[in-house]
Amino acid sequence: MTKAGKLPTTEKRNPKSASVDTLSTQEIVDLIGAEDMVVPQAVATQRKEIAAAVDMIVERFRAGGRLFYVGAGTSGRLGVLDASECPPTFGVSPSLVQGIIAGGRRALVRSIEGAEDYPEDGAAAIDARRVGAKDVVVGLAACGMTPFVHGALQRARRIGAGTIFVTCAPEAVGSIPAEIVINPVVGPEVITGSTRMKAGTATKLVLNTLTTTAMIRLGKVYGNLMVDLKAVNNKLRDRSVRIVADVTGLSKPRARTLLARAEGRVKAALVMHFRGVPLARALEILKENGELLRPAIAESIESA
Repeated sequence: MTKAGKLPTTEKRNPKSASVDTLSTQEIVDLIGAEDMVVPQAVATQRKEIAAAVDMIVERFRAGGRLFYVGAGTSGRLGVLDASECPPTFGVSPSLVQGIIAGGRRALVRSIEGAEDYPEDGAAAIDARRVGAKDVVVGLAACGMTPFVHGALQRARRIGAGTIFVTCAPEAVGSIPAEIVINPVVGPEVITGSTRMKAGTATKLVLNTLTTTAMIRLGKVYGNLMVDLKAVNNKLRDRSVRIVADVTGLSKPRARTLLARAEGRVKAALVMHFRGVPLARALEILKENGELLRPAIAESIESA
């Protein structure tokens, strides 16, 4: 129950699926699909809150801060997933975006439900990561009540860190210890309380938007190309070549040669090409322009 004594939306029964066990396979699939359709609209209602959260994250990143997701169960796993995908996609350090899950690493692959019940463990997890005033902590709890997450957020607020909370339970909003609350209300689940379904999907959409938008604002994207990716496998190496070829108009073999001179750094390779400079100078130009590629090469493109 929430502090107000109301059953959170995520725990209520969905009348549309009250007899789901009597339906045919096709009818069950159609019902789940119809319920999933409400998720994007619910997330869209939180557009202003999501934008405010991104601005907070970007401001803290620029000040040298980090982003921490804190959750339990499905929510915790989604936070760890989003954090783990930022380094290869945007070329950032693994320490910039981190996921904290109740129960630790084992909870990523095996359910440890009781781990979420202790707020002091959430606070201890914040202390263990040495969270400071420059950082942002995002609490993730579909029901809005998870003690581990509340303990982490309360400790983060006392430290002076920025605090954000993502929940699908409107009943919990008034008791959440965060500066910004993102509350996509997706309604009761097809299977009562199974927040790995609509609530999990909504959380994933929100987290995608938070980090992707923040990274765009930080200059990790040029047009819609991930120019700061880390080419750690063949697929990403091929993508790096295609990005350089697309932006410069070079053939793939020449783009590959340019990338080799840039030590695999896509953004630096583009500056080298458009400014006609060696790698060291290209890196200096990027630093002078706040690591933003567009202003770093703007004059060269305009005069071409």
